[in-house]
Amino acid sequence: MAFKRVSLIVAVAENGVIGKDNDLIWYLPRDLKYFKDTTAGHTVIMGRKNWDSIPLKFRPLKGRDNVVITRDKSFRADGATVVHSLNEALETAEKAGDEEPFIIGGGQIYKMALEQNLVDRMHITRVHEKFDGDTFFPQFDEEKWKLVSKEDLDPDHRHKYSFSFCVWDKNNLSQ
Repeated sequence: MAFKRVSLIVAVAENGVIGKDNDLIWYLPRDLKYFKDTTAGHTVIMGRKNWDSIPLKFRPLKGRDNVVITRDKSFRADGATVVHSLNEALETAEKAGDEEPFIIGGGQIYKMALEQNLVDRMHITRVHEKFDGDTFFPQFDEEKWKLVSKEDLDPDHRHKYSFSFCVWDKNNLSQ
């Protein structure tokens, strides 16, 4: 495929949790803005459960081509393209001319993308707290990745937890 890169974006607790009961656990406005700004103008690829977790008033995510992956052949998502595999989702992004589609979750989609070695860059917001959850970000081998940027943010009146914006590139991308 003719991408500059395939990226993923996720917010992860210290213990790997990314969600519970198909919902976000924390509220970090700076992280939501980072997500919006980083994915703006790109294709966002997500699983059906992730699509369902987005409040109706925000679906589809504005300013982005929304692609939903599901095994359910009869599933419809207003304002989004429905596909049945990660490769089909990436082909959809390529046909749309996107040079950097973003995989935005959930846990199963992240796991598939990493296992299939499809991701070139990871935007990981590390929430510096442990949470009870039922959805996790998969472990990855940090030896195969290079941390190219990190910004630490402290708690404040709008953010209960400290967190860090981290960008990881595959080691062979930015030597």
